[in-house]
Amino acid sequence: MKLSQVAATLGCRLEGDPDLEITGVAGIETAAPGQLTFLANRRYAPQLKTTRASAVFIDDRMPLDRDPAAPPLAALRSPNPYLCFAKALELFHHSPSYKPGIHPTAVIATTARIGEGAHIGPYCFIDEQVEIGACAVLHSFVSIYNGAKLGDHFFAHSHAVVREHCRIGNRVILQNGAIIGGDGFGFAKQPDGRWYKMLQTGPAILEDDVEVQANACVDRATIGETRIGRGAKLDDLVLVGHASKIGENTLLCGQVGLAGSTVVGDNCIFAGQSASSGHLNIGHGAIITAQTGLHGDVEPGGVRSGTPAIDNRLWLKVSAALNRLPELQKRVNQLERDLEELKPAKS
Repeated sequence: MKLSQVAATLGCRLEGDPDLEITGVAGIETAAPGQLTFLANRRYAPQLKTTRASAVFIDDRMPLDRDPAAPPLAALRSPNPYLCFAKALELFHHSPSYKPGIHPTAVIATTARIGEGAHIGPYCFIDEQVEIGACAVLHSFVSIYNGAKLGDHFFAHSHAVVREHCRIGNRVILQNGAIIGGDGFGFAKQPDGRWYKMLQTGPAILEDDVEVQANACVDRATIGETRIGRGAKLDDLVLVGHASKIGENTLLCGQVGLAGSTVVGDNCIFAGQSASSGHLNIGHGAIITAQTGLHGDVEPGGVRSGTPAIDNRLWLKVSAALNRLPELQKRVNQLERDLEELKPAKS
């Protein structure tokens, strides 16, 4: 594909040879001649000088700093080079397609309804009263429990599970081993000290365009529902506790854990290994940085860091002070010695 075609397709402003033949995309460090790369993080800007790529997606305002001895590097200018790179991947790499049909090893209840164009792969299990929308794909070893309802263009990779009476919207993707609607962690203490298991009666609901990645779990609710808002993305090994509500376009990164009845607003980010205690309210647009332990509510747009969590600006000051503790300790010790020397001698 010629570079001019790429630019026109993705709406970029082209600086360079429009007839360059582009064969693929790659990272800035590994790209070879004929390939496209991108620069979205300025920390990698020095690599513009030496990358072997033929063209780069780059911000409209960023200079293209190039080593004079290096081969020419064309620029595809855009306000969002990372998004353009994401779309360029689809021009050169095509995901596998799955023909409509039901594999003979699949087990499907007679009361289940399968939409037109669906692909049901090997060893899938579809229980009674299940509804599956049009053009859905169940790859292999996927289990859909009684009464679950799945929307159009649903895609479940192998070993994904949707439990009883859960509801899944359109264009939802479940990566390998994702569990939707597993029992919430609910137990009542008995007089003899043993734990009594509480029924988890409420479904998990995933709205349209949600993606749940490998081995992540969205627990069902004791009562009510657990809801994941439209466009939210859950990374590998995320746990959403029972009766939690996650807002639209919120990101929960790897190993995030939310205790039961946590309410998270729209467009929030929980970075890796961050967590919340239960019954908290996280406002729209909040950011919870990596390994943060939340113990209280967060206002809209708030940024929290540390364990226990504090405002990010304060946490940065605390972190800077921690790095200086050895030096400060030496100074305090020296001041104490100086004070001792200034004390009058005992008669």
